[in-house]
Amino acid sequence: MSDNTYTPPSVWKWEPGNGGKFANINRPIAGATHDKALPVGKHLLQLYSLATPNGVKVTVMLEELLEKGITGAEYDAYLIQIGEGDQFSSGFVEVNPNSKIPALMDHTTTPPQRVFESGAILLYLAEKFGAFLPSDPAKRTECLSWLFWQMGSAPMLGGGFGHFYAYAPEKYQYPIDRYTMEVKRQLDVLDRHLADNRFMAGDEYTIADMAIHPWYGALVKNRVYEAAEFLEAHTYKNVLRWTEELDERPAVKRGRMVNRTWGEPHEQLHERHDASDFELRTQDKLADGE
Repeated sequence: MSDNTYTPPSVWKWEPGNGGKFANINRPIAGATHDKALPVGKHLLQLYSLATPNGVKVTVMLEELLEKGITGAEYDAYLIQIGEGDQFSSGFVEVNPNSKIPALMDHTTTPPQRVFESGAILLYLAEKFGAFLPSDPAKRTECLSWLFWQMGSAPMLGGGFGHFYAYAPEKYQYPIDRYTMEVKRQLDVLDRHLADNRFMAGDEYTIADMAIHPWYGALVKNRVYEAAEFLEAHTYKNVLRWTEELDERPAVKRGRMVNRTWGEPHEQLHERHDASDFELRTQDKLADGE
């Protein structure tokens, strides 16, 4: 590694194209790159997203609300292709100036309310519909502590470990070792906690579970980064137990399908506008001309 030591210049300058797999969409400035309005569907909640772990958090939440019979949570989910730069359209930037998915518009308010950042959307929906957030002050605080734990920890998993292990154009031991150590520590935090708790906030399934499961559940089940063996995921038995229980929830299964553009065609629902879309509009159905 000493042969590739990097000496930073006095002033950093951006060189378009350096940055590996996502170099074409990374840039050091904010704002829109092109004018394009966002579509608006028939429901009062409009979601603009992609089925990355952060996107799945919100689609699972919406499907869980609908599973409880809360009809006000009906939503349209439009696909944002981040690899193609959809998040830099003028319409998307108006909803999320940070140009990251997911982003939500709530048209039940006047004027419509924008909500961005996945944790903020989960909390907003939980408070709006009075669900998946404990009413007991101590349990609510525990839930929010784990929600914010996820928001603070996941960048080390995704932008740190995931980038250098799976996406960086070249592999270097130092960053991989650095972020592997941290991710394994985080998994140990979860495993120790889940040894004594069915869910993240005790016996009640909450938005904390919805936030953590798409990242860490996917990691231990080898659904992201193909790193389960490398991380010895099988040793985190309590995380696996919790993951497998959540994986079986009908709303979780549906939520993972929405805005998904990879994997088996029957598991991809590029856009969601009605509950019937899960039966009628998955990619295998559309490919068959149905």
